[in-house]
Amino acid sequence: MAQGMKRLGTPIAALLGVALIALIATSWLINRDALRKAVEAQIRDVTGLELSVAGSIDISVLPASYISFHDVGLKGGGTSDPALHVDVLTANLRLLPLLLQRFEISDLTLLRPHIHVSLKADGESNWTPFIQTIARTMKPGADNQVSFSEIRIQDGVLDFQDAAAHASEKFEDIDLSLAWPSISRSFAATGQFDWRGERVDGSISFADFVAALSGERSGLKARIASAPLKLAFDGSVANRTSPMMEGTLTIDSPSLRNALRWTGQPQPGSGGFGRFALKARANVVGASIALTNVNVELDGNTAEGVMTYANNGRQTLQATLAADALDFTPYISTFRLLASGARDWNRQLFDLNGLSTTDLDMRLSAAKLTVGPSKFGRTAVGANLRNGTLALSVGEAQVYGGIAKGSFGIARSDTVADVKAQFQFTDVDLQACASELFGINKLSGRGNINVSLLASGSSPFGLVQSLDGTATVTGHDGAIAGFNAEQLLKRLERRPLSGGGNFRNGSTPYNNLTIAVKFADGIATAEDIRVEGPAAKITMTGTASVPTREYDMKGVASLNTASGFELPFVVQGPWDDPLIFPDPESLIRRSPASAPLLDMLKDRKGGDAVRSAIERITGSRRPASAESPTAENAKDSAKSN
Repeated sequence: MAQGMKRLGTPIAALLGVALIALIATSWLINRDALRKAVEAQIRDVTGLELSVAGSIDISVLPASYISFHDVGLKGGGTSDPALHVDVLTANLRLLPLLLQRFEISDLTLLRPHIHVSLKADGESNWTPFIQTIARTMKPGADNQVSFSEIRIQDGVLDFQDAAAHASEKFEDIDLSLAWPSISRSFAATGQFDWRGERVDGSISFADFVAALSGERSGLKARIASAPLKLAFDGSVANRTSPMMEGTLTIDSPSLRNALRWTGQPQPGSGGFGRFALKARANVVGASIALTNVNVELDGNTAEGVMTYANNGRQTLQATLAADALDFTPYISTFRLLASGARDWNRQLFDLNGLSTTDLDMRLSAAKLTVGPSKFGRTAVGANLRNGTLALSVGEAQVYGGIAKGSFGIARSDTVADVKAQFQFTDVDLQACASELFGINKLSGRGNINVSLLASGSSPFGLVQSLDGTATVTGHDGAIAGFNAEQLLKRLERRPLSGGGNFRNGSTPYNNLTIAVKFADGIATAEDIRVEGPAAKITMTGTASVPTREYDMKGVASLNTASGFELPFVVQGPWDDPLIFPDPESLIRRSPASAPLLDMLKDRKGGDAVRSAIERITGSRRPASAESPTAENAKDSAKSN
């Protein structure tokens, strides 16, 4: 065996020696000028680019066979500026043809290339002539068949300019490997690059590269992966008259808000838009995308339907989606009508920038809908945003045990929001509805609510200051918490001066309730307020200030008895905890023993003492705003004395 190995090794060693001698001889005898011209000719035939070498040229046969051009500019196609500039362009050569003095490029390496792409208004670019040349040379039967197996780009930079959109982008630190279709018809590119501060890992492949370059239909697979966004497409592409793509589109992002910020898109509002995922059948024509069989997830909400997106100078999104359950709470979580921890309205200015960048036309239907504390049943909602005006419409929503319909609109005027709202609530739970909508928790029962409001302002406080419109409430079989009118009236009918006691306990049941108010510059004026109960009835007049959230009202409560006992009363103070007290003057007049005291109030010297006695008797103190003119005259007289 050892002798056999020696006999076999001898010819192998001789063959290697001859090859080594041939390589050395080739390196001495090679025609460097012919090599340079041959490489330049092959690059020109393949890409249509003319080499303009401003630096030195390095040629090596051993240990590696290559030719390197320094400071290379590639231009052509009628352009004056280089479409591509490379610090070092290296063409690796095939070894066996080189031994026969034939110069064939195996692959190319572009070190620190600077690629310039300029898109013209007519859709053509400075690379269009080169793409046409590549498509022509790669067609079957062409005189110069492509022979590159790979093109590698290291530490490259790409500048993109769109003349029509007046936009520019820059991709840096590009490391790509282009699998050139020297034998097969497919083409693939994989690598990484930096864009807007994020490292992007991407890949793209064409099933028929020649067809794709010619604008014919070809299979396409593309993938982009980065920290803010992942995108994948699997389908086909064509470019006969305009770019067309059809296939399955998948998008995934841990934060849609961050992804929109990274891609330079407008961010809607300031709440929500976190976890996002989409899978759909996509049909792309030019700048328009039609999505069918859509499965979309956003902030835990999932829906199905169809969507279209277009960017023809202005972004437009249309969608029709259906879901089992939707939660809109994240999108209103940062919106505060009231200042945190206070009764005052929020004075923070609105951010209305999101109303001016995108047009929206959306239809949503859900079996369950949650908006903050409100729980809706089956709901159909429409949203339309165009030219800075947002219109929301509720076709029908099951809420508060009844049905709600209406519309809500916001129009932007500089930093001011013009708001218009019209809603009808039919057979709803008045306690839940009034508490959530108006902050009033003293009312129970069932009924109808109609609201028509207009306001204009740059903050919630500004809106309530300019509030105009009307509101009506009709209810039945409920109660008003805070006082028991029947018990109070019966006690005071028997003993008017027995002491006021606590007027803020219990509740007043009613059979029918009618409330009609008119808003003007933030002040609600009672036009018709009637409470009709089984034992008593109440009528009220006065005003309520929306900006200060306070009542200033008067009323009359009467028993449904033969005596018809009536008691005037006053309601003053904050909405959530108002003061309710009877009119002391009326109580005194009903007491035969104390009525003469009212005449003594006219006496300037005794007025204060009598008033103090009356307050001790009735157990209530009237605020300054409720004092009678007689009492005020008495105080003035006391001061003058």
